Amino acid sequence: MENVPVDVEKILAAFQTLQCRVEHVIVEGTGGWLVQIRPGYFVSDLAVAMKLPVLVVAQSRLGCLNHAALTVRSVAAYQLRCVGLVLNSTEITSDVAALTNADILKRILNVPLLAGLGENLTELPVDWRLMLDSTREH
Repeated sequence: MENVPVDVEKILAAFQTLQCRVEHVIVEGTGGWLVQIRPGYFVSDLAVAMKLPVLVVAQSRLGCLNHAALTVRSVAAYQLRCVGLVLNSTEITSDVAALTNADILKRILNVPLLAGLGENLTELPVDWRLMLDSTREH
């Protein structure tokens, strides 16, 4: 997608059309909260324009605490609601950071910590359904 102009207005129009047709629209970011998607316009700006609640996803490894805390605080600074934090882990590890990140984040952030979603799910876990339901209230 390098050197391809992004038409934000077209994205917003498609989003609004889709919102009228379905119960939930989940929009996945492109690499991070402060990733530029066109000159001077970031993923965070698109979320603000869409008035979306935000679900932060972070890799559970060294550096996760800083990344997650900065992102959750930035979401709040943009006047958006962070509905939760998901810690991704691609492998079983004995790494101290990966083993302690969830407990520390539960103490330092005031957002729900949701379990990651595995393959072959037949239905969403209860905490995910509650998170989705919470987005209707605002």
